[in-house]
Amino acid sequence: MRKSFHESIRELKNDMLKMGSMVEDAIHKSIQALKERDLDLAEQVMKDDDQIDDFEIALEEKCTKLIALQQPVAKDLRTIIVISKLVTDLERIGDHASNIAKMVLEIGDEPLIKPLIDIPRMTEIVTRRLRQSLDSFVNLDIELAKKVAQEDEEIDILDEQILGELITFMLEDPKTIRQATSLMFISRFLERIGDHSTNICERVIYMVSGERQTY
Repeated sequence: MRKSFHESIRELKNDMLKMGSMVEDAIHKSIQALKERDLDLAEQVMKDDDQIDDFEIALEEKCTKLIALQQPVAKDLRTIIVISKLVTDLERIGDHASNIAKMVLEIGDEPLIKPLIDIPRMTEIVTRRLRQSLDSFVNLDIELAKKVAQEDEEIDILDEQILGELITFMLEDPKTIRQATSLMFISRFLERIGDHSTNICERVIYMVSGERQTY
């Protein structure tokens, strides 16, 4: 029975990592759609978000069933609870990628008011932090989780820089207000993705050590 239980845990972990790959792909595609003015790709990102939502529901059900049938304790129980929380964070990251795609559709095929520099840079940082947060989970690496969580300020600073620059555009030329607002939202969605990676790190620390830390 215990062997079956731990096999189920491994399956849960693998499924969660598959979901992680799905949401990372969604982030990349949403920003690719922005850079290339690819409205079809943006629509595909929004459509694919349904699969991410279905994944979350299926994994939540597996977690609930495992707890009910196996009645795990201590670290095993923490692991299942943390996986269920991580799945929620991943689903919300998928939502933010879908929201970015919606903003791409809002902008449409009109020329961008400025070259895209900080938003792609921000995307690289948030996707790297997402991968590292999941790596910390797989490897039970508390030190990596702490390191990734402490780097969240870098994303916040970039978000503020983008906001300030776009406000300047809006003040100088009211015609840019509509697109600048959409770009502000995209930056803010990326910042929130970074927040969810921090959540994942905090949950990993709790899973491994039993201690709650907030960053």
